[in-house]
Amino acid sequence: MKIQYDEEIDALYFELGAQEPTGVIEIAEGINIDTTDTGKLTGIEILDASKKIDMATLLTYTLEFDQGMWRRGLSRSHAPTGRN
Repeated sequence: MKIQYDEEIDALYFELGAQEPTGVIEIAEGINIDTTDTGKLTGIEILDASKKIDMATLLTYTLEFDQGMWRRGLSRSHAPTGRN
């Protein structure tokens, strides 16, 4: 899973799979679920994200399957100080 945040448009996206979405379901105002034509979930989009989520505490985790290792990264503009 990848998590991306676009500060310019205040949108947060959770990428759940590599498949291209073919449809979108709005489950609440500003919260959209991307799906394939077979109904598989591929992503979750949250618009006006900073109004719905505490962005200062958002951490992202990336699993690199080809190298078999975990890499932990903090959101570049919201990284707390004094933490590793």
